[in-house]
Amino acid sequence: MELMPWLSAGIITVTLVGVAVGRYPWLHMNRATIALVGATLLMALGVIPLEAAYRAVDWNTILLLFAMMILNVNLRLAGFFHLVTAGVVRFARTPRRLLALVIVVSGVLSAIFLNDTIALAMTPMVLEMVLTLRRNPLPYLVALVTAANVGSLATITGNPQNMLVGISSGISFVRFFLELAPVAFAGLAVVWLVIALVYRTEFTAVSFAETAPVRGQEDPILLRKSILATGLMLVALIAGAPIPLAAMVAAALLLITRRQKPERVFREVDWSLLVFFAALFVVTGAIETSGWGAKLFAWLRPWADGGPAKLTAVSVVLSNLVSNVPAVMLFRPVVPTLAGPHTAWLTLAMATTLAGNLTLLGSVANLIVAELAKNRGVHLSFVEYLKAGTPIAVLTLLSGVFWLSI
Repeated sequence: MELMPWLSAGIITVTLVGVAVGRYPWLHMNRATIALVGATLLMALGVIPLEAAYRAVDWNTILLLFAMMILNVNLRLAGFFHLVTAGVVRFARTPRRLLALVIVVSGVLSAIFLNDTIALAMTPMVLEMVLTLRRNPLPYLVALVTAANVGSLATITGNPQNMLVGISSGISFVRFFLELAPVAFAGLAVVWLVIALVYRTEFTAVSFAETAPVRGQEDPILLRKSILATGLMLVALIAGAPIPLAAMVAAALLLITRRQKPERVFREVDWSLLVFFAALFVVTGAIETSGWGAKLFAWLRPWADGGPAKLTAVSVVLSNLVSNVPAVMLFRPVVPTLAGPHTAWLTLAMATTLAGNLTLLGSVANLIVAELAKNRGVHLSFVEYLKAGTPIAVLTLLSGVFWLSI
């Protein structure tokens, strides 16, 4: 029995488990460094040659992710997210209306600007708002992050796994939106209903006696420029322009500036996420070159070829075992061989996105919200999250399966 296939399988398994867990005991390593070390070991052992590793990286996805980060950084520096939150404060007069506004704003913005970005930008402002109003912050935090995950389903730019699906499948921006936006919109209604029921004592028929100031400031010139660049990107995407190119042109427009030093923008870019993606592409490429890809293909194909319900079930399990982005990467070589690849791609995007709401560990956005809340003395525990998060995940997944089946 040859040693190398089993050694490669061990490295791949340890890497994917580390990615899923997020760290290993006694080691100061995050998902990016775990994926990078795993990819390097696989290259060093010859499991995947260096040239093959270069080819394994999907540069379209990397470019799209990088461009969206630049766009989001400029919007944050311009005070866009503060402006939106201040608008929510002005219109919210009751707890139920505040909940609805948080859900709608989080869901809609996540569809355009990435769910992780919305979680990062809006959590501190939502916390400040609800604590000033003397409300229980937990239902609003759960609403913010579950709506961000659900809303991100609507577009290719909504989350990293959608980017992977969009680039790999060749589905246009508009077609993707028309196919999956109904699931996302229905899901936002589910989020409001579940949270209003689970935390019914919080949402009694009362009115706020005061408004909550949200600290922050805007840069009007950068704000106008960022909104213009975003609008031009959306017009280009709707017109059918290549998705990475449309995003990169918008990012390039924002880098032409006399006001912002480029170092400030680049400091805000999540380089760790880009490293994570590039390394993970190499790891999944090694699955193919090592021969384990054929075995994985044989195991996944019967599940993937069984229609939306069956594919959703295995996608949810795989997403919670190895995380949603690796799950999509593992399915990439399988989906094009199926009888209905178009529906399979959409099902994969739907299932891996909505599965992120199952537990507090289900998505990076969930962890961002929990960590930022902890810094403000608000504890969103694993069990507390399950009260609303799990029902939301189950109901939205069922609605997604129903929609894609008909």
